[in-house]
Amino acid sequence: MAENTSEVTVKCPVCMGDFDADNINGHLDECLQNFDDNNASDHGSPGPPPKKPRTNLTDERPAGLFSLFHTKSKVTDQKQKMESMVTCTETTEVSIGPGVKVTEKPECLDGPPASSSVTSTSRALMLNNEKPLAEILRPSTLEEYFGQNKLIGEQTLLRSLLQSQEIPSLILWGPPGCGKTTLAHIIATSIKKKGTGRFVTLSATSTSTGEVREVIKQAQNELRLCKRKTILFIDEIHRFNKSQQDTFLPHVECGTITLIGATTENPSFQVNSALLSRCRVLVLERLSVEAMGLILRRAVDFLGLEVLKENAGEHDRSTLCSNPQVFIEQKALDTVAHLCDGDARAALNGLQLAVKACVVQVRAGSFKPDEAPQHIVVLEQHVKEGLQRSHILYDKAGEEHYNCISALHKSMRGSEANAALYWLGRMLEGGEDPLYVARRLVRFASEDIGLADPVALTQAVSTFQACHFIGMPECEVILAQCVVYMARAPKSVELYQAYNNVKACLRNHQGPLPSVPLHLRNAPTKLMKNLGYAKGYKYNPDFSGPVDQEYLPEELRDVNFFTWTPKNL
Repeated sequence: MAENTSEVTVKCPVCMGDFDADNINGHLDECLQNFDDNNASDHGSPGPPPKKPRTNLTDERPAGLFSLFHTKSKVTDQKQKMESMVTCTETTEVSIGPGVKVTEKPECLDGPPASSSVTSTSRALMLNNEKPLAEILRPSTLEEYFGQNKLIGEQTLLRSLLQSQEIPSLILWGPPGCGKTTLAHIIATSIKKKGTGRFVTLSATSTSTGEVREVIKQAQNELRLCKRKTILFIDEIHRFNKSQQDTFLPHVECGTITLIGATTENPSFQVNSALLSRCRVLVLERLSVEAMGLILRRAVDFLGLEVLKENAGEHDRSTLCSNPQVFIEQKALDTVAHLCDGDARAALNGLQLAVKACVVQVRAGSFKPDEAPQHIVVLEQHVKEGLQRSHILYDKAGEEHYNCISALHKSMRGSEANAALYWLGRMLEGGEDPLYVARRLVRFASEDIGLADPVALTQAVSTFQACHFIGMPECEVILAQCVVYMARAPKSVELYQAYNNVKACLRNHQGPLPSVPLHLRNAPTKLMKNLGYAKGYKYNPDFSGPVDQEYLPEELRDVNFFTWTPKNL
């Protein structure tokens, strides 16, 4: 039996009263009209106060109305914005040293503001943002992007393509912190401003193939319905295996997506050749010291730091500023630019750590009482403590692994012991396995020294055994001794070239290989001896001269592999 709707009561979401289901629609229209009139009278001329005065933002409308008109998130956002405005306008008293307090207005650190917004009190005194400084200062335009002038400088082809929104599929290859992800974000910002396409960011470290297919499906719909292309940015694309990379092939080929991949590994080894042929590989260089100086100067301006020149004396430091301020030595900035090894991320985060440590140290009152409390000075030793040591770029399984071992090999081959020691240190300090280096030295002893110094092979094998016995770090001096010995030893590639000639002869031989001459064959039985096996063989222990019988097949008796070249064939 159907339920009688006249007996069902419904609560009004505006006045919270109970009404019959048949009458709720008419009442709701009248109630909403009254609500809008009351709301308008609150913002107009003074009038009688409403029956239920609103005391805060969340009470502007009854709670029941939120679920019906979905306005709760907007009201909550408005409340949060107003609360943040109130917080930012309130003055706070901050202690920056023993007996020193300053009244200041805190500022929001969501992004790098204009230089005019930096107050007399350094922004570094309030550096408590959870985001790393490298993320806060990530450039959003090409004008703020430093260090890759050869690639996207003025009058370059790539810059013209980026400005015209004609972006091809790209593979960005470069060391960490050189600006690969930043360049992708600049492209995304430009696309969002002009509305010429969608930009989707994924990371190969946390993205599955199913998620990639879903993005491609959305890109197909966007292209079919809205005529908008989708630019898909894949960070650390080398983390995808070969089959996962094949997912992009047909869609990059037909133009459904424009792929931008970023990788620190050599794309020749880590990216499918089929995908490489559909993309343009851009090689980003390690940032120079000059580019790092510009990046650090931008960070200094954002933090409101004052730079002390190298010739500033103690008297100048104490009288530079009467207000509480954070200063940094120019020598400290130069040290960061040199020690970060071209990694902007490491430089900015190291600077942030050093400034934070100095500010916290002063606020904790750990400075001596006789020191001037008016300002904080970030010195060179603070920066070195933040970075700990030089940021050595080395990957045991990547491009730098092969680059450094090649440099070590060529330095020893060129008898440059000093350079050989340097490249050995780069490898060992970067975490290379000492046994790998020892194995390469064993090879070098025969390949490049050979018969010029037969003892070199004994030295190399002894080095390998010593490294196996004691390990790092004790074996590093043993490796250094062997490297210097190999560099100073006489070189001869006669044996190496002769064996390569033998291999070339065997590979280029036309037809079946010649049989072994009878006099060189083994003769374990009497029958074989009667057939002429090993007949006429003579022993020549001292290489005093040629013997009666030849030791090569007849067609090769004129070949000397120590002087042979392929043209002899």
